[in-house]
Amino acid sequence: MRIVAADRAEVDRLVDLGVDLAEYNKQLENGIEVHAVLSPAESDALRAMGFNVQDKILDQTDYAENIAERNEAIAVAEAAAAEADKLTVLRAEWFTSLDGNRFLSFEVKSSAVDAATVITASWDTGVNTPAGSGGTATLSRFTDAGQYMYHRFTNPLPLTTAVPDRVVFTSNKGGTVKASVTKWLGKKTPEANESYVSDFVDHYMDPTEIMARLTSLHQEFPKITQLIDLPNKTNGYRRKAQAQFGSASQSMFYVTSKAWGHQGGNDITASVVNPGGANQPLGVSVTDKNVVVSLATNGSGAATSTAAQVVAAINGNAAASALLTADLYRGNAGTGVVATAGLTKLTDYLKAPASVSRDPFQNKVLRIGRAKDGSRTGVFIYCQEHAREWVTPITCVETAERLLRNYAQDTKTQNLVNGLDIFIMPVVNPDGAHYSFYDYNSQRRNMTNHCAASASDPGNRNAWGVDLNRNFTVGTIFDGYSGASSSCTGDTFSGPTTLSEPEAKNEVWLVNEFPNIKFAMNTHSYGGYFMWPPGAYKTAGREVLPRVDYGTENYFWDASSKILSAVQSWRGTAIWPGRTGPVTDVLYSAAGNSADEHWYKRGIIGWDFEVGADVYNKATNRYTAVGFQPTFAEGHEEAMEFSSGQIAILDVAKKFGADKTAPTSELLVKAKDAGLTKFTFKVNEAANIYYTLDGSTPTTSSLKLASSGAREGAEQITIHAKTTVKWFAVDIAGNAEAVQVRELNVPKS
Repeated sequence: MRIVAADRAEVDRLVDLGVDLAEYNKQLENGIEVHAVLSPAESDALRAMGFNVQDKILDQTDYAENIAERNEAIAVAEAAAAEADKLTVLRAEWFTSLDGNRFLSFEVKSSAVDAATVITASWDTGVNTPAGSGGTATLSRFTDAGQYMYHRFTNPLPLTTAVPDRVVFTSNKGGTVKASVTKWLGKKTPEANESYVSDFVDHYMDPTEIMARLTSLHQEFPKITQLIDLPNKTNGYRRKAQAQFGSASQSMFYVTSKAWGHQGGNDITASVVNPGGANQPLGVSVTDKNVVVSLATNGSGAATSTAAQVVAAINGNAAASALLTADLYRGNAGTGVVATAGLTKLTDYLKAPASVSRDPFQNKVLRIGRAKDGSRTGVFIYCQEHAREWVTPITCVETAERLLRNYAQDTKTQNLVNGLDIFIMPVVNPDGAHYSFYDYNSQRRNMTNHCAASASDPGNRNAWGVDLNRNFTVGTIFDGYSGASSSCTGDTFSGPTTLSEPEAKNEVWLVNEFPNIKFAMNTHSYGGYFMWPPGAYKTAGREVLPRVDYGTENYFWDASSKILSAVQSWRGTAIWPGRTGPVTDVLYSAAGNSADEHWYKRGIIGWDFEVGADVYNKATNRYTAVGFQPTFAEGHEEAMEFSSGQIAILDVAKKFGADKTAPTSELLVKAKDAGLTKFTFKVNEAANIYYTLDGSTPTTSSLKLASSGAREGAEQITIHAKTTVKWFAVDIAGNAEAVQVRELNVPKS
């Protein structure tokens, strides 16, 4: 039971009475909360003695539920232990990364989900070599949102022997499975034309520089570019001017200019003075832009005005309130006496040079293409939703430069530019990016302050803003999805409503204005990831947004090999297999992100890059993260390699637009047993299979082949009687094969 004691003496009295107190003690405004083990009669007796005995924390009912839950868990574990678990291999790969280092990446799923399941991998040293000759290692159990996902190496395992051919996975529950070890990445990319040029960035650039660069590119290449002004100007790199007074929280207050700092707020001054006489009233006077607070005094001439009184006096003075607003510090009552303060100049605290405008920012998108009439497949490449990710905008700039400067002499580039409609947005978040460059390098969000006065004092100025990649309309915090904050000072603050921010509205406007956009790439940093939807789940039960269908999922996987091989081609960086896949599988839940917005609302096939893969040090056998703002030498290399990845995405989109060939598929019987037959389908490319089991002709509204689980292959369909199966495949470009038919029999029981 909870007991709120008035003071420490009352707690001591409970001890003297022999009350069974738990080791819990919490200071409250009205006393001290302690917890006690009491019977109903003991509770009533203490109340009769004047103790404040409140509600229960837990009782025998809770105990019984806990014991029942424990017994159920034990029963499940014992049942699982009674038979061997089934192991499903999700990945068994080796790859080469920077400096020629080689690694193993294994992922295996057990049908036994309890924490006592241990899986060990043993691999050989090549074809026809003994199992285990290459090494043996135990995999780690990976859970997310409380649910078992699979077993894996937490980090890729350095490979010190010859490349293995086979691996054997063994569970302590008795399960075992063998798999071939395949190579991850390294697909040969076409040789670049000898005249192909790259490497067009030589320093980190702020948004003002980047917009000037886009304008210059458009002026230089007017026939194949268009510069699009986005309709929603941002709030701007600007703040109201502020000053704070006092040192003890109850006696502190702050003032905020009515005008923006650069529009006069920075010219205001304020001071707090003792008038120098006894029994003086509290007063406020204003001369030009100088606000003077004269404190009230008592008979001995000491100041008596509290912070609450000073705030009321300033806000009640017409001349002062025309210039500024006064507020108490972080919601305090303001009962403390205000100290005097000399002449204090209000400031917006902004440090960028005058070349950075303080006005609302006109963001732009560079459109690249020979035919800009909506007839070509559109690709939207956008960067720097998060301000502190300095590598990403120069990646987008590098991609634009490569496309334009190679157009005249490189056939592949000509095919991309002539065959696609490309939209490049290097900076989604210009205000936050300026702030990150010049004021607070860790700024993630934009600069819009949605906080109430209780959180708007100058000390919180680095905590204001909206995480633009949490401000969209799908899988949001408002719908119960995880990975965003409702706190206006939280780093993942979603904003007060969906699409509250002009930056997010601009993205939505672009994809709505140009419905030919079928592909998108959102570039972030860091960690070295390559991801796609779904990107959010509800933590309770790990309820994930609907997974993309089986055909599209395979399309994502097929494209990843080409795209990531292009990244690797620059300097050898391999994005880890375990960091490739749907966002919710390989990273976390990001409620209200833009990729989900574009996929679920418009069917745009979208990827997320996280540039900056961890660097492995062979001497120390350790991985080191590169950070949001690595040295430019490292940032340059990241921009170069991921620009190559963006170019590869364009190539994927170009093939999509040119694809006029229907897929081909076949039905595969997987098992026959007494009274049932199991089958699935195989297709020659990433495609969806639509089928019927009642003899009717299938359509795209018919049953659709699904996945049996993440990276676990196609589902198996079970029938219990002779069945006519009709089906057809449709690839991602919309090409459909003719309807196929097959009669399936079922063995008699």
